[in-house]
Amino acid sequence: MKAVRFHQYGDPDALVYEEVNQPTPGAGDVLVRVAATTFNGVDANIRAGLMQEPMPLDLPHIPGLDVAGTVEEVGEGVENPQVGDRVVGFLPFTADGAAAEYVVAAADGLAPAPSSVPLADAAALPLVGLTAWQALHEHANLTSGQRILINGASGAVGGYAVQLAKSAGAHVIATAGPQALEAVQAAGADELIDWTATDVAAAVEEPVDVLLNLAPINPDDFGALASRVRDGGVVVNTTVWMPAPSDPSRGVEGIDLYVRSDAAQLAHLVDLVDRGELRIEVGQRAGLKDLARVHSEAAAGKLTGKVVITPDDV
Repeated sequence: MKAVRFHQYGDPDALVYEEVNQPTPGAGDVLVRVAATTFNGVDANIRAGLMQEPMPLDLPHIPGLDVAGTVEEVGEGVENPQVGDRVVGFLPFTADGAAAEYVVAAADGLAPAPSSVPLADAAALPLVGLTAWQALHEHANLTSGQRILINGASGAVGGYAVQLAKSAGAHVIATAGPQALEAVQAAGADELIDWTATDVAAAVEEPVDVLLNLAPINPDDFGALASRVRDGGVVVNTTVWMPAPSDPSRGVEGIDLYVRSDAAQLAHLVDLVDRGELRIEVGQRAGLKDLARVHSEAAAGKLTGKVVITPDDV
């Protein structure tokens, strides 16, 4: 089969499009014919060798943490899903990923794919959708009537976070650049802050119950945003190289989020998609042969929206 691998850590040109052996599912696994994977920012950090300590890999390695596809073969003991089922999943960081024509995945880590969107587009849901869900509902315990500030709402996680926070009944304040304000408003934000034109902390007129930070930020700015969290509130942060600030004197808890795979949560997100309550947004599409280019454009800050990567014969 065709796949993209890196044989050593390095720049985007370390990614090689090549012929590799098709994997075989073991007990409890399924073989998935890949309709699509995606590019995530963490993919670039893994490829560059920046995540070797928390995510040790056996090289060569196939990237691609998200998968959408069709079950081709099932391993011993697997009753569900079955051959022919359309599935989505968030694959383990240290296993070979879905930047290939086929990938092996644990059967219990997959969820049925949404039926209301093209199968390839469904790959844009698992990792970022789960990140948004876990941030809001596991760590922030967001409830109806609360106020939440989402910093970095124009990114892939931010788009889901705004939608999910609004559907939870929260008052959503969202930051974005000028080109993304309209899209963030369409996702459901109640208040918009153009972070390029104003001081975000000063623009938040009333305290918030939750600060969700999804964007790179310097410590001073992060501290200023955290100061807008009410006593007893929470700061949830996905940029884990900049720890979430806490303020024990005010009962403000800072939480650094490490997303995990959860098939039940993913199945719930799929259900929301099929009920029309959650939109999957795809910014760009590219083939496997273009994955190195996608990594290069990401490094240059030229990517917009979620990038879906499809095998070249799809």
